[in-house]
Amino acid sequence: MSYAMYAVAIWVLLWGMYGLVSSRNLVHQCISIAIVQSSTYILLLGIGYRTGGTAPVFADVSPGTSVVDPIVQSLMLTDVVVEATVLALLLAMVVKAHELGGSVDPEELRVMFG
Repeated sequence: MSYAMYAVAIWVLLWGMYGLVSSRNLVHQCISIAIVQSSTYILLLGIGYRTGGTAPVFADVSPGTSVVDPIVQSLMLTDVVVEATVLALLLAMVVKAHELGGSVDPEELRVMFG
């Protein structure tokens, strides 16, 4: 098993966190959250990968054949749907904050609190 996928997942996670912490733009922060979420795809790929494994279609596969884990694949599909939903909700909130506050800078939106 190679640990390169885990290292890449951590690297993508750290870059997303860096973008989240260093940005002064809410749209850029939403994109950074999407990058952080993308690191979970790489992590799930690293967990579910089997060297020499075949697709998890068991109709023509003899017993004892190494297959890729289908549960990890379904978790990854669920992760994609959750990311799309969260990103759409966050971007809708950014649009509403821009309409009410006139800016996408978090420091300038403090006037919205009263």
